[in-house]
Amino acid sequence: QVQLVESGGGLVQAGGSLRLSCTASRGTFSSYGGGWFRQAPEKEREFVAALSRSGGHAYYADSVKGRFTMSRDNAENTVYLQMNSLKPEDTAVYYCAAVLRTTVGLTPIRSSEVTFWGQGTQVTVSS
Repeated sequence: QVQLVESGGGLVQAGGSLRLSCTASRGTFSSYGGGWFRQAPEKEREFVAALSRSGGHAYYADSVKGRFTMSRDNAENTVYLQMNSLKPEDTAVYYCAAVLRTTVGLTPIRSSEVTFWGQGTQVTVSS
């Protein structure tokens, strides 16, 4: 059983940056591919980024490509999402995910594939 705890959300002006962290407090995160999803009010949860177990392969949604970077530190059992050039449309609750599929980082992650979810952290971007 892996328990994921996110941190780093908050309020930022458009054009600013935030760094989200997700740490596995139980279990070994390096045994899983990592992912980030987000859910805006009255919208479905959507895929944002995926990273392979080693960190060598990453895949991003078109809406964040070039602005967001996902990384991981397996020694710290943590994955990160560096978000730059934030836009008001990035406002959402961001969720960390652990995925068993070995090809994570080569294709988007479907919500149905996620084995463990974090509790979510709010990101609000003001215009």
